[in-house]
Amino acid sequence: MEFFSEDLWLRLPSRWQQVLGELSYSQIADLLLDSAQEERRYPSVWPLSLLAFRATAHSLAFPRQSRPEGDGSREAAAHVTPEEFLHNQSQSCLLGHIFRKHVKPKKQHEIRMLGALVKGVCEQTDCSRVVDVGSGQGHLTRFLSFGLGLSVTGIEADHALVAMASRFDGQLLWTLEKEKQRQNVSSVSLSSPRHVAGWVNPKASWKAFIQQLSTVACPDANPLVPSGPCKKRLRGSEHQAPGPLASPDPDSPSQDSGTAPLPTNRHGEGANPVEAEQPDHPDFVLTGLHACGDLSATLLRHFVSCPHVRGITSVACCYMKITTEEHPAPPGLVEPPVAPPPGLPSAFGYPMSSWVKGLPGHGLSYKAREGACHAVEDYMRRLREGSELLRTHCYRAMLETFVRDLRPDLRRAGIQTIKKAHMLAFTEYARLGLARVGLPAESPLDRTRVEAMLKHQVRVVVYFSLSLLLAPVVESLVLLDRMIYLQENGVDSRLVPLFNPNLSPRNFVLVALKPGVENNGDHQSS
Repeated sequence: MEFFSEDLWLRLPSRWQQVLGELSYSQIADLLLDSAQEERRYPSVWPLSLLAFRATAHSLAFPRQSRPEGDGSREAAAHVTPEEFLHNQSQSCLLGHIFRKHVKPKKQHEIRMLGALVKGVCEQTDCSRVVDVGSGQGHLTRFLSFGLGLSVTGIEADHALVAMASRFDGQLLWTLEKEKQRQNVSSVSLSSPRHVAGWVNPKASWKAFIQQLSTVACPDANPLVPSGPCKKRLRGSEHQAPGPLASPDPDSPSQDSGTAPLPTNRHGEGANPVEAEQPDHPDFVLTGLHACGDLSATLLRHFVSCPHVRGITSVACCYMKITTEEHPAPPGLVEPPVAPPPGLPSAFGYPMSSWVKGLPGHGLSYKAREGACHAVEDYMRRLREGSELLRTHCYRAMLETFVRDLRPDLRRAGIQTIKKAHMLAFTEYARLGLARVGLPAESPLDRTRVEAMLKHQVRVVVYFSLSLLLAPVVESLVLLDRMIYLQENGVDSRLVPLFNPNLSPRNFVLVALKPGVENNGDHQSS
């Protein structure tokens, strides 16, 4: 964004400027970003420092290619379009039709792959109950429950998503019943997931978390959830499975940095869940599909502390929303609807481990964590296709310059996405962008200056690609810190690149079982 306003190109070593400035888009992908590229043909001799920078970034990042399914090769696994979508780009041929309704291809791929992994962890831990945190519209929850026969409790902060999940549960049950009638098959009793509306408070104890899961409440019954009261009461409660552990619907990272309303007593007053007597609870496996920000860190802490959690499969996302000691309230962090009790220790999302915390220079800036959320594979595809979408990088950097000319104090203003920006002339893009930050839309633009900056479009893309090269390194550091945290607490873990990164960029799953739990097969901790 500051490419022109802060002359970022001139900050590169002069020899880097010479060799990088002559690259084509496809060469940027092949020579800089693609770690799997075996034969590289350089248009000129690259300086050793640049080669070392690229090699170091590639070597420090965890391999992102998913393990091939069946007898497929790793090359097949790296294919842009997963095999399950080759015949129909919107319908996975490996997922039952009842689980594809309302579900986008990316999510179909994720719930199928993660569901099988969770099922395997349940078998290893001899545990049939699953708690899905940040369950969204319930796509994963339904697959685990109806498709894999598990008893699932989902918890989701957004009331609207909880209501939607319950409605989708009812639609699936109706479809199953119609199919049974058509096939003249006797009706079979199905155990539906249960849905809990609420935030998971990162500062609350595991006992409070367990009590929250035990709450049997309609989404509109708890006014403390930040998304506000739901207009329609959940239907289909007659399908809810009995048992102390309820199961909401999984599938969305709307928990953000996860905080939960404290339970209230029957008089509506604030109850202290930590001091409340804790009834016995069955053991369960904890999962979170793209649990946002601090939520994934909170789940790991509950896994370590709670005796009822036998295993965990954690998929993280939104690293820029992780709290740190330097930035305890990053942009986008949603504050808890109820102030936490005083005296609770501060628990940040990074670093989690004492070892990383003791390293000099371990801090990660917001910009570094935000960069770790970008999709390297998708960007390489755009580069190789010569996508016109790449033009928007240059447009935004140019706009930043004109914004600062008009208001020097306004930096990195939130423009939000301008639809089909790459199809607009820059003058039109600037008109729309200036208006969004409260500046005169018809402000005069120096035409000569505009044309001069447009000529540097490739350089803008090159500079962004250099920062993108570090994105997998930052993600690896965050995830490695969490693995070390588990190790410090006596738990071995494994990081699995489960999803196809071309379809699901945040494709790592952190898998761990409590010590003493039988391990075997692909999910063995190591």
